[in-house]
Amino acid sequence: MNNYFAHPTAVIDEGCEIGEGTKIWHFSHIMPNCKIGRNCNFGQNVVVSPEVVLGNNVKVQNNVSIYTGVVCEDDVFLGPSMVFTNVINPRSAINRRGEYAKTHVGKGATIGANATIVCGHDIGTFAFIGAGSVITKKVSAYALMVGNPAKQIGWMSEYGIRLQFDEDGIAYCKESNEKYILENQQVRKL
Repeated sequence: MNNYFAHPTAVIDEGCEIGEGTKIWHFSHIMPNCKIGRNCNFGQNVVVSPEVVLGNNVKVQNNVSIYTGVVCEDDVFLGPSMVFTNVINPRSAINRRGEYAKTHVGKGATIGANATIVCGHDIGTFAFIGAGSVITKKVSAYALMVGNPAKQIGWMSEYGIRLQFDEDGIAYCKESNEKYILENQQVRKL
């Protein structure tokens, strides 16, 4: 007996590892050789391509496509209809399956609705990608990115609150009161 839930309309291919407490909803397709952690949630019409790796507590909203080459650490949020790519220069008549580029999404990152992550550009821990953004370069930990192409407009706390740094490079999350420091254009929690 499975230790996860799959709606009767979901398709789960053989060879997948799916963690305890994970829920897979209507019309989703989990393809062979995926590794999915515990307590993940997949909305309807999600496609997870072969060999994708997702950590624990990953939330995947409706209509998301996660292609081969993607690895998401724990606690990642993938907003409705966002998409990853896995080939830089796709052509219908040219098979580039051997050229899949990898994309790594760090722990606690959020990717907003309708965002596109161009393959080969890693996303740092607790980064926040705004809805509709197109990521065309590496994203730093805690960075707040918006636009097409996305530009960094600030920094976010682990609670998803925009950080305001003082002249000493110190900021406090208004929700958790956790302290952060900005040094050399990198943020870390103290």
